[in-house]
Amino acid sequence: MRLLVVNPNTTQSMTEKIGEAARAAALPSTEIVAVNPDAGPPSIEGYYDEVFAIPGLIGEMRRAGPVDGTIIACFDDTGLEAARSFSAAPVIGIGEAAFHMASLIAGKFSVVTTLSRSVPAIEHNLVRYGLASRCARVRAADVAVLELEIPGSAARGRISREIDRAIQEDAAEAIVLGCAGMADLAAALGREHGLPVIDGVAAAVKLAEALVGLGLRTSKLGGYAAPLSKRYTGEFLRFSP
Repeated sequence: MRLLVVNPNTTQSMTEKIGEAARAAALPSTEIVAVNPDAGPPSIEGYYDEVFAIPGLIGEMRRAGPVDGTIIACFDDTGLEAARSFSAAPVIGIGEAAFHMASLIAGKFSVVTTLSRSVPAIEHNLVRYGLASRCARVRAADVAVLELEIPGSAARGRISREIDRAIQEDAAEAIVLGCAGMADLAAALGREHGLPVIDGVAAAVKLAEALVGLGLRTSKLGGYAAPLSKRYTGEFLRFSP
């Protein structure tokens, strides 16, 4: 099968890291195509960035052509509903995938994300997905997204300390890493702290493979129906359904 992994921000080094994590989780027969748009925010940190990342996300899906499934590699699940409307193939957001995986292996989990401005969006998604009661707390490690791309930065240490606090203060039984840029840290942090640490990129790959293997596709009844045919104007003309 062929899975498209879209990093909705424009930072190529993060896309490469995400692609490596996706391929490490994928079956040998699964082809991973990891891409990012060339226009939009370099990182997605809050609601404003998110809005301007969605056209690039949909643009990459249009450019890729037919695939068996798509993974949105932003923990806020940026543009997830629009992407599911665009595609009949399964579309998985790494945030939703990680939450579901955590709920299968732990009674309570905590999320460790980047900046505090990202906490409300993640909390909103947990409610929307019906999993808020399974999450003990959403924690911010005070790490900017692009800091994760700097070798030798203090980002890993701050994330690790926040995991310690989640174990001690939240009684967390598992940790969900709240950023695609943390994908390469999950295994080592899990060994260090002695509990499951879940990377949403790997979780989304395995869920996408399962859906494709079962022959399940996105329902086109209701909210995920294909967009109505109409002519958009101005710079969005190329997105006309």
